[in-house]
Amino acid sequence: MRVHVVSFPMIPSSPSQRWDARLWGALTVLCAVVFLDALDVSMVGVALPSIQADLGLSTSSLQWVVSGYVLGYGGLLLLGGRTADLLGRRRVFLIALVVFAVASLLGGIVDDGALLIAARFVKGISAAFTAPAALSIITTTFHEGPARNRALSIFTACGASGFSLGLVLSGFLTELGWRWTFLMPVPVAIIALVAGLKLLPRHSGEERATGGYDLIGAATITGSMLLFVFTVVQAPEAGWTSARTLGGVVGAVVLLALFIAAELRVKHPLVRFGILRSGPLVRANLGLVILFGSYVGFQFVAMQYFQNLLGWSALQTALAFLPAGLLVAVTSTKMGDLADRFGTARLIAIGSLALAGGYVVFLRAGDHPSLATMVIPGMVLLGIAFALTFPSLNIQATAGVPDDEQGLASGLLNTSGQVGGALVLAIVTAVATADGGAVTMTAVRSSFVVCAVIALAGLGIALTGLIRTRTPDAKETASAAEDAKVLETI
Repeated sequence: MRVHVVSFPMIPSSPSQRWDARLWGALTVLCAVVFLDALDVSMVGVALPSIQADLGLSTSSLQWVVSGYVLGYGGLLLLGGRTADLLGRRRVFLIALVVFAVASLLGGIVDDGALLIAARFVKGISAAFTAPAALSIITTTFHEGPARNRALSIFTACGASGFSLGLVLSGFLTELGWRWTFLMPVPVAIIALVAGLKLLPRHSGEERATGGYDLIGAATITGSMLLFVFTVVQAPEAGWTSARTLGGVVGAVVLLALFIAAELRVKHPLVRFGILRSGPLVRANLGLVILFGSYVGFQFVAMQYFQNLLGWSALQTALAFLPAGLLVAVTSTKMGDLADRFGTARLIAIGSLALAGGYVVFLRAGDHPSLATMVIPGMVLLGIAFALTFPSLNIQATAGVPDDEQGLASGLLNTSGQVGGALVLAIVTAVATADGGAVTMTAVRSSFVVCAVIALAGLGIALTGLIRTRTPDAKETASAAEDAKVLETI
């Protein structure tokens, strides 16, 4: 494999040790930021009951603390990826990182629920620009093969670890006060910004896409998702067959139709639909919808179950999630090697089976759950699912995509995950609050059933990926051999 030296002209091609140090220093910055992005999705989880009590939020309003970030993130990821392709990945990455730090600070000092949700939404928007820019920097620097797989496995391991360990860290911080879960990312983001200014090249010489921005597409798809999630969350209170609910669904569909029409007509669409002809890319996007969506919904209900129904402290709740977080943190960096050996389709299928199994174990939730037979085994299965599936989906989604569309491919993938999280969370919240708004043991079990059913659908999609085998051609085989030589020096 050859590394695109043109992407890092400030990094000398010799001596190799100096070149590698600069390259991996840049990768460290990118990994630190994706860790923060993922951390921010989950770190607020354990703090939710404390936020609810302090700010007087209802359960349906509380879920917007999570959904506000997820929707801001998912709603503008496609625009973020396109902007990175047009303006340059370094510039977009660093500007968005500044916004992330400022929004984090504001979220930690506000005293109003609406302002807190607004700050979370702005943080999500900033992450929508950092994530695809970071991923496309990596995928345009490493050719397809073992070296890119290793870089992606490290990158996605940081994202998965941030998401998994965020709950654990949140437990410790919430013992000091829930505001610390918002303030902690600020100094980390500042350090990453300073390091990024030094390590990411000012003039990368990267191949940029041509064209303009599709603001109509960004506005219609974001509006469609916001309206649909809001409608689903409010449906139990308004009535599933009420005029407000039906009108909201119709409005979301109309906006989605306008988005599709705009993409087919504008000169420079936000989404070039031709990219969706790639079966692996489509399966990867669907897989992340299910993986991330089901887990965000599970996490939200599990927080209510452990703390409100069982009376566990924030720290006890965080420690319950520790097995999953540790598994992801320890094993995810090895997933690139496993993907090279066994292929992403097999890893995704095994991970999808573990995901469904983890939710099934939690169907035994009751007033006196067993750590040995329910909590720990369930969390271990969920950790295995994330460790195997998350890096594999990233590798699968970006394979075979031209460099000038890597931002689009990574934006699509991240959008799928965030939109899946928002939509499934809305559905699970509606199920959990169906009995008059209070989360009961029956509602908890029903919510876990929803997560398990969604995960089983994901397993079915993953199994279809095993049917389609792919034989590498001579060019790919030669590239893989070259990649292996480069890896020996890394």
